[in-house]
Amino acid sequence: MIPEIGHFAIVVALVVALAQSILPLAGAATGNRQWMSVARPAAWAQFGFLLLSFLMLIYCFLDNDFTVKYVANHSNTYLPPWFKVSAVWGGHEGSLLLWALVLSGWTASVALFSRNMPLDMMARVLGIMGLIAIGFYSFLLFTSNPFQRLLPDLPPDSTLPDFAVDGADLNPLLQDFGLIVHPPMLYMGYVGFSVAFAFAIAGLLSGQLDSAWARWSRPWTTVAWCFLTVGIALGSWWAYYELGWGGWWFWDPVENASFMPWLSGTALIHSLAATEKRGVFKAWTVLLAIFTFSLSLLGTFLVRSGVLTSVHAFASDPERGLFILIFLLLVVGGSLLLFAIRAQSLHAESRFQLLSREVFILINNLILILATLVVLVGTLFPILFDVFGLGKISVGPPYFNTLFMPVAIVLMCVMGIGPLLNWKKHDPQVLLKKLPLVAVASVLLAVGFLFSLGFSLTVVTVISVSAGFWVIGFTFKEMLLKMAVAKAGLWAGFQRLSLSYKGMVLAHIGLAITVVGITVVASSDVERDVRLSAGESLTVDRYRFLFKGVQDIRGPNYTSVKGEIAIYENEKLLTVLYPEKRQYLVQRSVMTEAAIHPSLMRDIYVALGEPLGDGSWAVRVYYKPLMRWVWGGGVIMALGGLVAMSDRRYRLKMKRKASASISRIAGERI
Repeated sequence: MIPEIGHFAIVVALVVALAQSILPLAGAATGNRQWMSVARPAAWAQFGFLLLSFLMLIYCFLDNDFTVKYVANHSNTYLPPWFKVSAVWGGHEGSLLLWALVLSGWTASVALFSRNMPLDMMARVLGIMGLIAIGFYSFLLFTSNPFQRLLPDLPPDSTLPDFAVDGADLNPLLQDFGLIVHPPMLYMGYVGFSVAFAFAIAGLLSGQLDSAWARWSRPWTTVAWCFLTVGIALGSWWAYYELGWGGWWFWDPVENASFMPWLSGTALIHSLAATEKRGVFKAWTVLLAIFTFSLSLLGTFLVRSGVLTSVHAFASDPERGLFILIFLLLVVGGSLLLFAIRAQSLHAESRFQLLSREVFILINNLILILATLVVLVGTLFPILFDVFGLGKISVGPPYFNTLFMPVAIVLMCVMGIGPLLNWKKHDPQVLLKKLPLVAVASVLLAVGFLFSLGFSLTVVTVISVSAGFWVIGFTFKEMLLKMAVAKAGLWAGFQRLSLSYKGMVLAHIGLAITVVGITVVASSDVERDVRLSAGESLTVDRYRFLFKGVQDIRGPNYTSVKGEIAIYENEKLLTVLYPEKRQYLVQRSVMTEAAIHPSLMRDIYVALGEPLGDGSWAVRVYYKPLMRWVWGGGVIMALGGLVAMSDRRYRLKMKRKASASISRIAGERI
């Protein structure tokens, strides 16, 4: 009965989504306030039914209900309870239900926090989100039902693995804390861009693409970007410690699928700022909103269509892939057609000179979109090559590193200069006085930083680290100048800075920290693959690794060989690490569980390989400098976004803008 309740809840949510989309959009077009008023309660009801369905699926997993095909395929009697809960989104059907739940959550949030918007705009936004929900709920019900029963074919069904009555178990790669936190966070970012898309389409429908529109859209876009930033950082961290190869980014197609909307979403945030402040780039901002959400849908298609092979991919079903592809084409094609019809009415409200903040935001946007296209081409080219019967090729890190790195360095240079400039126009003489000093200081700081810590001093490394210090240098210089203008002490001057400005400072510094971390770990890490017997040791720099042997242990659903490696720094015991080699009992998969000793300036990473006979083992040792900077910078970026959108004056101003917009619309109707 529980699975049937969950399934029926999705059916009801689909009906509610139909009402949420048809009635409010029709009401906004005809001025019928009663129809428009349906949008808000429908959004809340939709979320309630999806939450009920999701809880029912969780119950099925915790109850070991193997009459449900999805549970039988992705759980096991001996799976720990916390992994049973995360297994809910560990496969295709459940992850899609999570996607739908997050979408309904965003929709309910817009309904809750949209009271300051005009009713017609709110109705259009929620109506568009209802249309998106219809597509995903239909996908769930017609191709990806997570509540499909096996009865009366249990046990076992001929289409399932030989799991007897205890379940086929969750993929051992996913039996990790990373599965608990990474997909929900990533989906919050992915799906969150649907709000920016809905605002863009609503603005095109109403013709209201002014500063108030940008101000309504901007906080939602920023929050989605923050979630996606943290989600990508968590995915990188998960791959780093779980896969056992010491890597943190492999330019995997599914990794790229989340990185592309992050790049275009970053451009969208900056473009919204220009539209809000100066009333410029309206058409460009709308296009970015469409492009960003389309890339989120493209990521869904790549992961679930079977067109690529990846450890991240959930499904390989052509029928499902065709459904998503048609949905993607409808969303992109329909939105671009509407844009083409309305584009002529989008005019800038102000003018600006060549040297101005507006121009540098536009340059920033173009560079980010160029970076997105580099990743997009590298991701899709092998797929297209195969589709047209030209053979199979692979596009790997050499392509991405060669093309993406120069674009990233140019982006950093523009980032450093942009915030210094005034809106509308800037005196070139004032700018030219600042550039040489900061440029020389950035290079000297980079060389000193790398040399003092013993890192690589190649030209590429120096340029990349200098770019990071360039951004940090300009950011602090401008912040100190703003504090000095306040004519108060340092702390008082800092307090007078707006939260939106502080957020921008944090985000830019976070990106600079990430770039420095990526550069150093890519150029100065050390890897050793050795054969060690108990009592033998390996020396890397000032660290000595003493292999003390292995012991057999047993987990809840696996057996393991645990190694013991003592690490000495300058012959003083630093720590003892315990890498493992696990064999999962049901799927008979062997997994490497690395052991890591982290610190702010370096990671020591040890992985246990295969037994080599006579008691010796293959052991892999890594020394990774500044590894934590890669993810720490991502967390700082996300924190910067949250700080920026929490500005109290910004929220008050948003209310005033909304009231002014309502008065203007009422006056036009009169």
